[in-house]
Amino acid sequence: MLVTGSANYYVTMVRIKEIRLKKYNYRADGYYFVTSVCDLRNNFFEGKETQVEAELKDLEQKTPGIKLDYYIVMPNHVHIIFVLQNSQLALGEVVRRFKAKVSHSLGQNVWQPNFYEHVIRNEKALKNIREYIINNPQELLLKFDQFYK
Repeated sequence: MLVTGSANYYVTMVRIKEIRLKKYNYRADGYYFVTSVCDLRNNFFEGKETQVEAELKDLEQKTPGIKLDYYIVMPNHVHIIFVLQNSQLALGEVVRRFKAKVSHSLGQNVWQPNFYEHVIRNEKALKNIREYIINNPQELLLKFDQFYK
């Protein structure tokens, strides 16, 4: 805890955990599993799933080198498998643009900062992650070690 000045103001310094692979090129061709969650896990997308999906498809159409593999829009989060192939944009910029489009479309910022990503390394993991996306993602606990068994 850091005390600033003589007043009784306390500022807590929170360090955000580094979740990206060090020295990994996130423009590299491949499959990337992304999960992004609504701010405070609010159900901002409830009844607006098709609007969010439309923004995702629009991003795909207007962004060379980006394809959608599988995705699902849940009331308070999204799961997406992006395919990058000769992309001029890194994965982080793709996700940033998607999140900005959705927030603009809904008229408010709806996202938690950051997002979770996983570089998919083989066909078996890709198959397992696709199944995870299809099967009720709200009730399943995400365990990446199981994708590679």
